[in-house]
Amino acid sequence: MSVVRGGDGPMESSAFFLEHVTVRHGDDATLLEGITCGIPSSACTALVGPSGAGKTTLLRLLNRLEETTVGTVTFRGLSLPSWHVLTLRRHVTLVGQQPVLLTDTVLDDLRVGRPDLDRHEAAALLGRAHLPATYLDRATTNLSGGEAQRVCLARALAVTPQALLLDEPTSALDTVGTAAVEGVVRELVADGLTVVLVSHNTAQARRISDHVLVLDSGHLVDQGSAHQVEYLKDYA
Repeated sequence: MSVVRGGDGPMESSAFFLEHVTVRHGDDATLLEGITCGIPSSACTALVGPSGAGKTTLLRLLNRLEETTVGTVTFRGLSLPSWHVLTLRRHVTLVGQQPVLLTDTVLDDLRVGRPDLDRHEAAALLGRAHLPATYLDRATTNLSGGEAQRVCLARALAVTPQALLLDEPTSALDTVGTAAVEGVVRELVADGLTVVLVSHNTAQARRISDHVLVLDSGHLVDQGSAHQVEYLKDYA
């Protein structure tokens, strides 16, 4: 797989490309500094690095929950401001660290972004998230953390995104829930979805990512496959 090095031009296979991106809050806080990199299509890219490195800031740039101070971010070859923000967020959906369910039942939750979703389509979405169709009528308050996170994934998929942003999606889950979510991610990528994943779990990043961006103090310090980058080499 091709590796984008700082300063290279956009790859044809990139879903996103960041060029000389800096993000500052106020006069003193620089969250990202001079980031140039590509994020490949139909692959899982893990954003890794120590706490405070800028991982979540970079993730939030990709659907304009955060804005650049300097530099440009493109999606499918168009700068993000060229997209209507609501259209962009349907194409590039974010699932947060803590699962947030918005309605009383699983079916109604899947319909939040797709009111026309029928039961057959909803059951198929649950199947993609490794949950049976019998969950459609289950109360959202009766779901485990792992089940709730998978419902959030299914809800995100209901709007047929082209890219899925995951911010520490398994940090609050047990081993079984983590394995289930990781399995969903691998299958989604195999189906052609672009996934960008923030993870403090370097072993997880090595297991499921195709491409890794290593951030430290707001700088991009390494990138490549999970087997190439120094940050992950000690993890099996």
